Amino acid sequence: MTDIFNTAAVKASGLDADHPRAAVLSTRDDIMTMTQQAHDAALTPKKPGGLSHGERAALSCRMARLNEEAPLAAHFEAMIGDSNATQIADLAFDGGDDERLCALLRHTDLATTDTKSVVAADIAALVSAGVSEDDIVRLSELVAFVNYQVRLTIGLRLMGDAS
Repeated sequence: MTDIFNTAAVKASGLDADHPRAAVLSTRDDIMTMTQQAHDAALTPKKPGGLSHGERAALSCRMARLNEEAPLAAHFEAMIGDSNATQIADLAFDGGDDERLCALLRHTDLATTDTKSVVAADIAALVSAGVSEDDIVRLSELVAFVNYQVRLTIGLRLMGDAS
């Protein structure tokens, strides 16, 4: 069984087992456990396809930074490891001359900051840059998960602040 107080979202929220709201949170341990399982599946799948574990962690860090969620960004940054993907997490980095990376960053940033503006042409731009359809699905899953985790973390923090 997962210790929910060691899951990424709960740790980033600042809640711990000694918090006055810990008992309430413990009643939803199934959600926290499944969220951590989704975290692991999105960030460190056995078959990462064309998105390496380092790229996934860096893109996740970038999304957390776009949402101004520093504790979660630090969690993802630590997962980048020795990968050369570190620059992806830098919000000032636009991908440089790498067409694939430019398309990945543009799409990730747009889907994170203005989801309603994502249109079919944005997916076509990923395909045009050489991103496979399978990797577009993988990227979409990652974007959806990280943005969910950001909102969960903020909600948990607010719950903790309400004590």
